[in-house]
Amino acid sequence: MKLQDELPLDHHLAAVYRWGSAFCGVVLLVFGTLGFADELSPFNTNGNTIAGMSTNGALSLISVIVGLLLIAGAVIGGNLASTLNMTVGTLFLLSGFVHIFILDRPANVLDFGMTNVIFSFVMGLVILTFGMYGRVSSKLPHDNPYWQRRHPREAARESLARRRQPAPTAALPTGTDHSALPEAAKSAGSRLGRGTG
Repeated sequence: MKLQDELPLDHHLAAVYRWGSAFCGVVLLVFGTLGFADELSPFNTNGNTIAGMSTNGALSLISVIVGLLLIAGAVIGGNLASTLNMTVGTLFLLSGFVHIFILDRPANVLDFGMTNVIFSFVMGLVILTFGMYGRVSSKLPHDNPYWQRRHPREAARESLARRRQPAPTAALPTGTDHSALPEAAKSAGSRLGRGTG
């Protein structure tokens, strides 16, 4: 997989990456901002909660930074938004796995609880899915720009074959001289005529 593959700016996938990045960014930004509003200490582990999740000043700061980063990716859009979503989503999943093992240990400086771990997994999967949508799959459609960049020769052959396909006889204007058409086109037209009769 090449992350530098270019996506046309007007492609419908660009909108998916933008909206996904913006939505997740706003959620994290709101969570972090609520933590700052409560004036939490940076590394307090006394179990202060926001929206059902334990937090402190450090976690609020990280949430705000990551939220702003995702929103910036949504503004820029394109491949950057997709790649950023995949990167942040992966980091969220890794954070969930790490915090499972340090929940009741001094290393849990971000005051994670089990709710935070579940949120980290869910948010990570959501962000990752937005980033990978239409980009990472073994069965991408052949009109997908990422498939075309990874298989330039096949894409060129398919494009050439589409341009060389003759128009069916039924689609020709009335009064067209059928004797001037190739045999294959005439036989196709006669089959179409029998099928509609």
